[in-house]
Formats: sequence, C-alpha cells, structure tokens
Amino acid sequence: MPYDYEREVRTPQSEAYIILDGENPVGRIDTHFMPGMAHVAIAVDSSVTQAQIEEIISDIDSDMLNTVGNEQDTHHFHVFQGTEIRVFSNAGYDDYGGGSGNGNGRGHGPVPPKAT
Repeated sequence: MPYDYEREVRTPQSEAYIILDGENPVGRIDTHFMPGMAHVAIAVDSSVTQAQIEEIISDIDSDMLNTVGNEQDTHHFHVFQGTEIRVFSNAGYDDYGGGSGNGNGRGHGPVPPKAT
C-alpha cells in the first residue's frame, strides 16, 4: 500500500511529515539530522501492520533522508504505535496551519487552561 507524505515543517536540522493513506492521516514522521546521522521517530496508528511499517521505513530511507543535502551514514528509527488522542496547540491552528478552531475534528485547538 503506497503512502503519501505531506511535509509540515522543514528546518536545516529537521523535517516533519504526516503519513497519509489516501486522505486519512495514519502517522507522523519526525526526523532530526546531525553530522553523518539521522534520528527518525515514526508514530503510526494501531491499524498499521508490521509490513506497512517496514514500507514506511523503506520510503524514508530511500526518499527523505537526503533531501536536505546532508548524506547520512547512520540512521536510527524509533517506531511508536498507538492511537492519536489529540493534537494540543496554543495557536488554534487547523490541520494545515491556518485559521482557528478544530480543523477536521482530530482535536486541534487551543490548549486548555492550566488548573490553578
């Protein structure tokens, strides 16, 4: 099953992607670059199989790790699997970084106030 990867953030030392199955988000990739090394955190939905996780790792390894122009000799992949509870933000952005409110209902919105 081919996935689509939508970049959310890119800095000189990191990138973040949403993993999409069609239009449905099924995970997130956070990559941090160091000289000669990349640390990759992959968080996927509980419905994603081991074979699909291996496909995602292969996609990252072949298509994403050298996009910033840094050759990475060593890759460390940390895979987490579970259910997204909510995305907390104090900015009130929707899924694509604009507007306010709760995006498409995946829980985006302002962080609740701290208890006093």
